[in-house]
Amino acid sequence: MRKLLVTGGAGFIGSNFVRRTIEQHPDYQVAVFDKLTYAGNLDNLVSVSENANYKFVRGDIADRGAVARALEANAIDTVVNFAAETHVDRSILSPDAFIEANSRGTYVLLNESHKHGVERFLHVSTDEVYGSIPEGFFREGDALEPNSPYAASKASGDLMARAYYVTYGLNTVVTRGSNTYGPYQYPEKLLPLFISNAIDNEPLPLYGDGMQVRDWLHVDDHCAGIDLVLHQGEPGEVYNLGGENERHNLDVIRGMLNIMGKPESLIRPVEDRPGHDRRYALDNAKVGALGWSHAVSFEQGLERTIRWYEENQWWWRKIKSGEYEAYYKAQYSQRLSS
Repeated sequence: MRKLLVTGGAGFIGSNFVRRTIEQHPDYQVAVFDKLTYAGNLDNLVSVSENANYKFVRGDIADRGAVARALEANAIDTVVNFAAETHVDRSILSPDAFIEANSRGTYVLLNESHKHGVERFLHVSTDEVYGSIPEGFFREGDALEPNSPYAASKASGDLMARAYYVTYGLNTVVTRGSNTYGPYQYPEKLLPLFISNAIDNEPLPLYGDGMQVRDWLHVDDHCAGIDLVLHQGEPGEVYNLGGENERHNLDVIRGMLNIMGKPESLIRPVEDRPGHDRRYALDNAKVGALGWSHAVSFEQGLERTIRWYEENQWWWRKIKSGEYEAYYKAQYSQRLSS
């Protein structure tokens, strides 16, 4: 594995992975393939833009021709697929884009990779494919019971990756990460949304009673796990990457406000979203056997994340306008007014 195509590499986790790969594997050549939808941002890759081992190719994973050209022109031997529509709320409002990118796009990428002799294909997925679990932990062989259009479209990509391993012998591996946070996360997600709103003393629209449980994983640890599975994971296997940091959403936000020195009166409970999963939790035994463990505690990661958004307002302020502003109003205006 020396010539990587990182799809969705201008997004949140993808760009963090690209920066890590170029630093940790200086002999690798990394081509980022990204459609640059609303959440794709070349500002995420400024720090590596002049690196001789980095290249950017704009394209859509659902476009067969574009994928084939990228694979051929860069002599790609390894694909790491981060490309996806990822926001549950948007999937409820408009599922079509999720089916196109996460289901059909993953199929096209797998099919072209098989045709072009790709040696290794890692598909980045999510704990949400399992659905909600009231107690205990999901293991990789558990049934998939997705509860949102987003989760269902990701589950279809997971199963297609398995099918291409079993049917065609494509060397695939799947990772399923838990709730990831850190720098460069698009501010529609809970932490960057609430941190940026709190900086401006704007209300924090918290769904329902705020007692939903999420398993928080810092993006540095997530990328380290993906890197390990890419190099050591068994072909055809799935690996959970859980944060082992279960927290109620309300407790996370209270902790965030305390670090920022902001009042809890900013919290505004609003109508919950349909089909909101109550709890996610992953068993890490399988990836732990490969040697993966966390390096960033939740307390460290939360403070580091807050400080990053406080110190990099140039990055998110220009995002929170235009398309983002229209989406925010559509999603929250009625909820906040009632």
